[in-house]
Amino acid sequence: MAINVREMTVSVQALLFAVLAVLLIVAGLYLPMSPIQKAAATLDDLQQKKSSLSGQRTSLQVFKQRLPVLQSEIQSVQTEIENLRRIIPAEKDADEFIRQVQGAAASANVLIRRLKALQVAARDQYYEMPFEIEVDGPYYAVSDFFGRLSQVPRIINVGDLTFKGTVDGVGRKYPLRPGTTVSGMFVATTFFTKAAELPPPAKQAAAPPAKR
Repeated sequence: MAINVREMTVSVQALLFAVLAVLLIVAGLYLPMSPIQKAAATLDDLQQKKSSLSGQRTSLQVFKQRLPVLQSEIQSVQTEIENLRRIIPAEKDADEFIRQVQGAAASANVLIRRLKALQVAARDQYYEMPFEIEVDGPYYAVSDFFGRLSQVPRIINVGDLTFKGTVDGVGRKYPLRPGTTVSGMFVATTFFTKAAELPPPAKQAAAPPAKR
């Protein structure tokens, strides 16, 4: 039997419309693919993206605050590396080392009579490059010379010192300057890290053809 809504009382009609409204709302909330469900899913996705972006923003702010500290640390490490390269260079650069030794001698008023390169010695992580050096000069000048060697940028180890006083140049191969009181020899060793280039192997002479 058909129900005529118009025949119902106003209160019953209002109650019926309220029930229908509730049913429509419930259907919109729980039925799949409904516009409300789609909007709710979109809202949830946007909220998750917002949370992710907020986290990234916080991380970027922390990084931005630490950026000057990181830049300072990087600069400090780069400076330390450059200092180490000056102290123990990668290349042998023997000519530059000799110039540094000669400069220290000239500044101290000491004469270098002989400077001989010795055999390079390989170690675990570096190479030793020794030089045998003969010098003479006033006692305090020679002492100043060794002090200046300690200030050369490259590391220099001094060993095998053999010094003696001079007696009016007796037995010398060359004349001594006035004021010279000591002369002697020592070995100055410096270091580098790059492997020295080995000389190419000698070519073997071809064997003469056998006589018939």
